[in-house]
Amino acid sequence: MEVIHGIDKIKRKFRNPVMTIGNFDGVHIGHLSLFQRVKDLAETMEGESIIITFYPHPIKVLSPSNGPPLITTHEQKMHLIEAAGIDVSVVIEFTPEFASMSASDFVQKIIHAKIGARAVVVGPDYRFGHKREGDIPALTRMGRELNFEVHVVPDINLNGVEVSSSTIRKFVTGGDLKRAREMLGRNYQVAGKVVRGRDRGGRLLGFPTANLQLFDELTPKPGVYATEVLIEGRLYDGATNIGYSPTFDNGAFSVETHILDFSEDIYGKTIQVRFIERLRDEKSFSGAEELSIQIQKDVKRAREILTKHRSNTASSTQQ
Repeated sequence: MEVIHGIDKIKRKFRNPVMTIGNFDGVHIGHLSLFQRVKDLAETMEGESIIITFYPHPIKVLSPSNGPPLITTHEQKMHLIEAAGIDVSVVIEFTPEFASMSASDFVQKIIHAKIGARAVVVGPDYRFGHKREGDIPALTRMGRELNFEVHVVPDINLNGVEVSSSTIRKFVTGGDLKRAREMLGRNYQVAGKVVRGRDRGGRLLGFPTANLQLFDELTPKPGVYATEVLIEGRLYDGATNIGYSPTFDNGAFSVETHILDFSEDIYGKTIQVRFIERLRDEKSFSGAEELSIQIQKDVKRAREILTKHRSNTASSTQQ
């Protein structure tokens, strides 16, 4: 995928470009349906599929103190867009000056003059321009004037619930990883650098853990989870605790993963933790011995869940 950082960095004419525009936090199945329509139209028109997205997320600029935690980092979002098969991503730096651009200017100066769009694909609630003044009827009217089509892709509903980034955030923070996975089309994951923690896992409990300094903003509800851990391209089983270590009463939030059957030194390395299933709430124990016994049970159950998960994944892949 070609990535262009900034509208002013576009130095070539695109071939029959078909595009969509959005923040795409999470790159969930609703976003993927937009991307698929873009790709299908581009193929029909013998053109290129193009996405315009923004960095930083507009909410971080317009309302930095009230913005929700993002589902994906910018880097992960771009990887997911590439994995979806898009030809070109144009990343616009979102600034207060850009936010003040009128809907008309956005269409004429960017969609028409810079991209040269033949078709624009949007969701049913798409708004654009200063104070979200532009809507789909306005975009359609300008499309007729500037010779591009407008295609509206309906929202996706699962069991009567609209797929959206805000709904996914609620599922993740509520610990409902199954419903989050259904809307994301993949397991929710976080990434971070392994740093030195309090060294209780191995020293006191017999279960060494990788303590993460997170890159992500959104973490699941405190508790213990069966997880998969990606380290330098290899996938391992894990059991991950999110929370405040109430047994030791220190109150510090942490994300710690015990990687099963693993003993390598990974301090300073970046790893990904994929959440498969929630095991239990975090709770306080009488001391290290009782907690160690519980961790043994957690690890045993995590092994069972992850073995079943691999079997189910392999079966669905073969079908």
